[in-house]
Amino acid sequence: MLKTKIKKAIAIASLAGIAATNLGSVYASNIGTVTVTWNPWLTQNVVWDDNFPGTATGSVTGVTVTAQVLPTLNMTLSADAINLGTLIAGTPSSGNIDIEVGTNAADGVTITARSGSGWLTNVDNNSIQINDLTTDGTAESYTFASSANAIDSTVSGFTTTGDLTATEVNNNTTEHVVYTTNKPERFDGTNADVTFTVSATSDAQTQAGNYQDVITFTVTGNF
Repeated sequence: MLKTKIKKAIAIASLAGIAATNLGSVYASNIGTVTVTWNPWLTQNVVWDDNFPGTATGSVTGVTVTAQVLPTLNMTLSADAINLGTLIAGTPSSGNIDIEVGTNAADGVTITARSGSGWLTNVDNNSIQINDLTTDGTAESYTFASSANAIDSTVSGFTTTGDLTATEVNNNTTEHVVYTTNKPERFDGTNADVTFTVSATSDAQTQAGNYQDVITFTVTGNF
């Protein structure tokens, strides 16, 4: 009886060994690793299908490709002066310059214009100004305005606002927004992006003399 039990045990063990061998064929074997230097967390096994001929495969996910595009931003003004000529009382006199912008800023740009003196100022007596304030007893006018031109961006969804309604200028702190965009645009030396206009109207009592204002234009890229 004991010999019979021993024989059965040996037979069962043999069958288990054969089964284990067959299972090994089904689940294949790990024969190596795929590793990434300095990053052991990415290590993966190389798996062989236990066949001749056969294949062994290993893959690793997590190799990152990086690149950088440096920001660019350019603005060109068509002139360094706006000559309103000789003012005639009660009649608006206007002049303008063109502004062209080129940038790869993801969220576009903003262009502002700020008066240097807050109005048109008499060059010989800076207490005399042309503006809409009546503290000097005369109500004149000095305005900024802008108008966007044809879009020169090919980026999908590009929009622009460059329509500053004629706005009275009577301080030297306000940054008047004359142009905004929401995406990159190319620099096109032929077609200006926005036209900036200055207008002044004198009064019959406006003191004779030469007047001027120095404007600061600021372009901000929203990268």
